[in-house]
Amino acid sequence: MRGMASNGAARVFSLVATIVRAVCSVIAVVIVIHAVFVLFEANPANALVEFTTGWRDTFGWFTKDLFTPSDPKIAEAINDGLAALIWVVAGSLLSTLIVRLAPSSSSRANA
Repeated sequence: MRGMASNGAARVFSLVATIVRAVCSVIAVVIVIHAVFVLFEANPANALVEFTTGWRDTFGWFTKDLFTPSDPKIAEAINDGLAALIWVVAGSLLSTLIVRLAPSSSSRANA
């Protein structure tokens, strides 16, 4: 019985890790889409562009104006790309940590 409970907990940890990785990846993708919109001069008044700008400002603020090359479009693309990369790496590291914290099944050793 105890092994079954441990196995269920491991599944929950695995599910949480997958959700964390997926959420971080979605954030990264939206930030990259924003970078593409800026790079190709999309209309900033467009609802989709405004949506991605909001996500970039909320989840990528920590790289805003980090690099300031002379071309502002290139600067935004580099800073957005870096923010997206950080989200992907952080999500991967966090999900790995969550999986490692999962209780291990020791029922086979006791059988």
